Amino acid sequence: MIVSWNWLKQYVPLAMSQEELETRLMMSGLNHEGTETVGDDLAIDLEVSSNRPDCLGHIGVAREVAVLWEQPLSIPAASPAEGSTPVDDLASVRVDCPQLCSRYTARVIRGVKVGPSPQWMVRRLATLGEASINNIVDITNYVLYECGQPLHAFDLPELIGGQIIVREATKGEKFVAINHKTYELEAGMCVIADAERAVALGGVMGGANTEVLDETTDLLIESAAFDPISIRTTARRLVLHSPSSHRFERQPDPVGIDWASRRCCELILELAGGELAAGAIDVGEQPAKREPVVLRLDQIERILGIRVDREEVRKILTLLGNEEIKADEARVEVIPPSWRSDLTREIDLIEEVARIHGYDKIPEDVSVPMAPSARRDIDRVLEKVRGALVAAGYDEALTPSAVDAAASEAFSPWSDADPLRLTTPILRGADLLRRSLIPSLLAARHTNQSLANPVIELFEVAHVYLPTPDGPPREESMLAIAGGGDFFAVKGAIETVLAALNPAAQLEIRPMEHALLRRGHGVELWLDGQLLGYLGEVSEAGLKQFQLRSAATVAEIHVTALEAAAVLIPQYARQSSFPAIDRDVNLVVDESVRWAEVAAVVEASGGELLESLSFQDTFRDEAKLGPGKKSLLFSTTFRSAEGTLTNQQVDEIREQIVAACEKKLGAQLRA
Repeated sequence: MIVSWNWLKQYVPLAMSQEELETRLMMSGLNHEGTETVGDDLAIDLEVSSNRPDCLGHIGVAREVAVLWEQPLSIPAASPAEGSTPVDDLASVRVDCPQLCSRYTARVIRGVKVGPSPQWMVRRLATLGEASINNIVDITNYVLYECGQPLHAFDLPELIGGQIIVREATKGEKFVAINHKTYELEAGMCVIADAERAVALGGVMGGANTEVLDETTDLLIESAAFDPISIRTTARRLVLHSPSSHRFERQPDPVGIDWASRRCCELILELAGGELAAGAIDVGEQPAKREPVVLRLDQIERILGIRVDREEVRKILTLLGNEEIKADEARVEVIPPSWRSDLTREIDLIEEVARIHGYDKIPEDVSVPMAPSARRDIDRVLEKVRGALVAAGYDEALTPSAVDAAASEAFSPWSDADPLRLTTPILRGADLLRRSLIPSLLAARHTNQSLANPVIELFEVAHVYLPTPDGPPREESMLAIAGGGDFFAVKGAIETVLAALNPAAQLEIRPMEHALLRRGHGVELWLDGQLLGYLGEVSEAGLKQFQLRSAATVAEIHVTALEAAAVLIPQYARQSSFPAIDRDVNLVVDESVRWAEVAAVVEASGGELLESLSFQDTFRDEAKLGPGKKSLLFSTTFRSAEGTLTNQQVDEIREQIVAACEKKLGAQLRA
């Protein structure tokens, strides 16, 4: 925000030096970026944080100066003289999308004379880097930089039917902006239209078809409130950032909407003549009443480490515009002003006291009570999860929580209930809160493939939103993996994660079927009798749906189950100093027998000397094995903590394993 020194003097006395003003404003939160001399004026560049839209106008900065130096503040009354013709006889306003435009006001002035602006206004705008256009447009810009509320002036006769209709844009609708460029709009964008066409892009830029020209005589003055997310999304998608969109993205003072409209009309009558119609059209919600905030005085010393006199606290809060409701020896209760939407909590008031009292008055060695803190178990678990997956070659992804209907229906194993729908889509068509992370990761794989990235191994830790029949939805934390390897590659990554959390954890696999997964290649993952998640290779239909050119395997795991199974305190285990002996086993089993069943039998029959078991390969050949048969090759490792094992001991255990598999699974040892 560039502030004019001469302009600022209109609202508050500037008895201090330029350097003192810049330093004090910087110490109170308005960081000084630099100052330039423009003619006989100073252009002071201040960095305004996104939570302080009140300081995006000269009056807001003047309020800060008035508080810091305890000087009187002078704000124009904005009381334009009205004529006798009711405004409702000249124009009408209808808001069809209250979720995008919560309030719209309009005033009408007839008989204006468009021409050059007076030099004092031209100079003030020039200090801010704004070129003069004509007196009407300059006045709307002047009021914007004065109070932070954007305005727009329409050429009233060019509004077909004298109507203003605030509505959503239709997909593909064309709009010619005041910069004479044509933009293709998307559904969900807010447009200001007349009876036939869009005449402005709400909160962003006016249209060329109703711009104020030299021959304009009648005006409609707009002052409104727009949804900040909608404005930000529209400005970014169209690459059409403007001073208006910058302010609407940060929500200007809702009470200032009418003042800005009156102030604009007052200046137009003064500088361009004309007659103001009686009254104003005001459609939508009136500003909501602010809730009181309580400040406990002892919390100031606890947090800042210094005592601030009770009367000083009350004076600071009052000077900042807070309305004091009650005060006693222990607390002060106030209602924050309309222009300070960031003041909602006790800590916000403490920060205000600190910055106005002066951060420089807090000694460097002040004693502030400290409380020991520790990371939560879930944070420690996720650190191990991320470390294991990154080491395995996976990259962490961050995808939006909202998806479209096709992605939502593609995979939702945790809930069959209809997903929650957003009133305002975050992205085009994405108006549903996701019930699974897997569709988002598959979409990310498609994006990476389209960019010719050779390796696309992704994981994400994020929330899914599971609807419930009664009450609020369940917000569950999930770990999802999407890799280009086969079933066993992703299963190995999951086993690596489990080994990092709990080396003794035993993963159990149960078959499952889902349309997104290849038949016979999808499983449920269980851990200690609790459903852990799902794993499977994506089917041909699934690959086609997500436009993937190569195979993909996905998994989704419930983070709560991982946390429950994790052993976060390292456990000491004595390592054997004796050598191990390996044995390979090749069993012929029925096609229906799964590796998980074989592994369970082997581990149960191998006894305490079985140190590890690892799958090697599956072989199928009807000519050699017979119809409906397959062979499973796996390796076993044996070790004793008491002494060196002999080959005879290991062979006996191997025979026990084979016998158990023959008895329980009908397996045969392949020669």
